[in-house]
Amino acid sequence: MRVIGVIGGGQLARMMIGPAIELGFELRVLAETNDSSARDRATTVGDFRDLDTVRSFAQDVDVITFDHEHVPSDIIVALEDAGIAVRPGSAALAVAQDKIVMRRILEELGHPLPVWAVAETEADVAGFLEANGGRIIAKAPRGGYDGKGVAVVTDAAQVAEWLDGGPVLLEEMVDFSRELAQLVARRPNGETAVWPAVETTQANGVCAEVILPAPSTDGRIIEMAAVLGRQIATDLNVTGVLAVELFETTDGRLLVNELAMRPHNSGHVTIEGSVTSQFEQHLRAICDMPLGSTGSRHPWSVMVNVFGAMDLGRYSRLTQSSDVKLHNYGKEPRPGRKVGHVTATGTDVVDTASRARAVAEIFHADI
Repeated sequence: MRVIGVIGGGQLARMMIGPAIELGFELRVLAETNDSSARDRATTVGDFRDLDTVRSFAQDVDVITFDHEHVPSDIIVALEDAGIAVRPGSAALAVAQDKIVMRRILEELGHPLPVWAVAETEADVAGFLEANGGRIIAKAPRGGYDGKGVAVVTDAAQVAEWLDGGPVLLEEMVDFSRELAQLVARRPNGETAVWPAVETTQANGVCAEVILPAPSTDGRIIEMAAVLGRQIATDLNVTGVLAVELFETTDGRLLVNELAMRPHNSGHVTIEGSVTSQFEQHLRAICDMPLGSTGSRHPWSVMVNVFGAMDLGRYSRLTQSSDVKLHNYGKEPRPGRKVGHVTATGTDVVDTASRARAVAEIFHADI
């Protein structure tokens, strides 16, 4: 039996448990706390920033992978130096851990990006503002996710405190028609598989809805996204699932927004929507198994996140929506926190989205 160690005990690790069992793998989790989402497989509870803790956790597993990208790079390198298989590896993961590094490397590789710059002073910010219409995006290079560490800026003084901590990434306000995500899986031997690109909708900087496949395209954008995703995965030597978040511009171009080298919120829809979910595929990829089919099981699949709190006592209200699937992350309620999601499938995208939203609203509870 292969033993997989997952660093991080969030919902991504939790959703790997079922596929691991089905594939005959043992899944072990290094969780941050006793009440982490993946607590049922938490063989270790401790600090992923502590080398001794991580090294002890990793010593009896066949491969290490991640629930998030926040493990310090020196710890990942130390595991690799000790001969432990880490997937994705340190070189690839470094690109997702630092947004400035990501922009520099993707630009060197010739991939399409928004106009960007690195600011070290307020004068740098003022100059970029003047050159880009007076309204820009500022991003903290490290640690930001789900809208954290991202701000719309119209005055250089708005990022003064950020600059005290080091350089800040600046980007143009992209004139986009919608946001897409392209998921790619890649094995160590270079085999890749892609799902159809999905359309994502954000709320307060956090993914709120996902539609598989991205609607209202003639196939050109879907093909462009697939080619771009495969190339980035190959260029960066990714092993596992890679999510490439994209802007589709009003003039029909694609620009890379963010990268995530792990299963991703935009891919939860594949659990019900695809022959092989992103979680099963990630495990296949990191264990160097043949990849599964990424074909869709239904014409349309729509995922809607549930935020804040989830009232599981409302099952009795599911009358005409018994085919909508609920995923509870086992998290303590908190305003704005993703605590679960629902997925609906069907033959009409409008009806499918409507059913998913209705069930998400049933289970959502105000706090």
